[in-house]
Amino acid sequence: MSAAELSFADFTNHHWQYAATDHLDEVRARDFSQLDRLGQVYLDYTGSALPGRYQLETHRDFVCDGIWGNPHSVSLPSRRSTEAIEAARRAVLDFLNGSPDEYTVVFCANASAAIRLVAEAFPFAAPSRLGLLQDNHNSVLGIREYAEKMGAEVTTVPLGADLRADVDETTRVLAAGTDGPSLFAYPAQSNFSGVRHSLDWIDVAHTHGWKVLLDAAALVLSQDLDLATHKPDFVPLSFYKIFGWPTGIGCLVARKEALAALRRPWFSGGTVIASSAMGGWHALAPGAEGFEDGTPNFLGAVGVGIGLDYVTNIVKRDLARARMTSLLQYTLHRITELKHDNGMPMCAVYGPDDVADRGPTIAFNVIDANGRVVDERLVESRSVDMNIALRTGCFCNPGVGEAAFRLDTDDLLRAGRLGEGPYTVEHYRHEVGIQTGGALRISLGPVSNFEDLSRFDSFLLSWRNFVQTTESLAGLPPRERC
Repeated sequence: MSAAELSFADFTNHHWQYAATDHLDEVRARDFSQLDRLGQVYLDYTGSALPGRYQLETHRDFVCDGIWGNPHSVSLPSRRSTEAIEAARRAVLDFLNGSPDEYTVVFCANASAAIRLVAEAFPFAAPSRLGLLQDNHNSVLGIREYAEKMGAEVTTVPLGADLRADVDETTRVLAAGTDGPSLFAYPAQSNFSGVRHSLDWIDVAHTHGWKVLLDAAALVLSQDLDLATHKPDFVPLSFYKIFGWPTGIGCLVARKEALAALRRPWFSGGTVIASSAMGGWHALAPGAEGFEDGTPNFLGAVGVGIGLDYVTNIVKRDLARARMTSLLQYTLHRITELKHDNGMPMCAVYGPDDVADRGPTIAFNVIDANGRVVDERLVESRSVDMNIALRTGCFCNPGVGEAAFRLDTDDLLRAGRLGEGPYTVEHYRHEVGIQTGGALRISLGPVSNFEDLSRFDSFLLSWRNFVQTTESLAGLPPRERC
């Protein structure tokens, strides 16, 4: 039975939690009416959340009702901006249940910028270690460039067939201990597969002398992160992934003692108490301000508290979590049960086929009736024609792609030794033997609904009995990334 044939009543009978989330239908009708007005099915919340009309109007009115100036001065416009930044710091810590006595908030452009603040200032040295999961965003994976240049040992924990890191192997790596300042960096939730990795590893790492960077960028829209229970040293966030607007502002939530141990490789406007051009010295500002390069995004900071209040008190996170879980469970079941008339599966899902310890994200590929992976560019093109927004590629997470497609390590090493590496995506694909340019990814949000998934189901059914041919691939654009 397709989603089109399944009544909403039947769906809610099987997923009773969804029936209690009708408040979100009201929020969608009031604040996200453009989705239905434009006939758009939006399934890319891991790429970016959507801002609500009420949230945007509140931000606009707040900014228009005052005069805002460059902070770090005593004029009224300057003080207003400074107060907005400090209020945003408090709002972030409240959202994460973090004590201001233990944690502080450094504002920056996005989660990647927050990770770089840690990477470039962490005191790696010859006896240090950097521990990574194979499941990491490129921005976390890039920390190894700093670590290796300082002589640190880099260890990467591989993923299993279900794209989860092996608990025993992770524990073994952490229990091996450290001989110098060492960092364990991993995602709370995979941006590729939706897998949620254990937060208990934070305490294990601390027990054996590691500092911990927990990439929570993909987690906090759909799951609480309680800093009173789990205490990572560094937490990078991008606010547009939580509430859609403003873009261009994120933060590093840091334990104060861990932040104080970082050694910045430079200074800039806003980060010093004083400096001398002729004397050749500078005195870095204490705490968060010593890491906020240049003028902070003070009007963006105004929107941080508004956005966090919006998802907490208007959207209501408990209801959103129940809705996303119900839709995830239903969609996973549909994707895994669909078959061509000859019995071949229509989709290959990468990662667990249940909702335990995973967020509302599904990575998959369409399979043709002959069992071949359908070119992701062809699938994306048809999704655009059907007004469905999903994402294709490797999602800046090469490790999960390597595990999902079971790529051979020797092939990956050989591909990296070819001069400066593969020059094109097609060259890379040829060297490592991958059929396609990545995967398809859908991700659900607070105002996703059954009708969205009904249309997505119709989209999947449009591939029934499809056989990929040379002619069907004619005219596709070249791959530029991954």
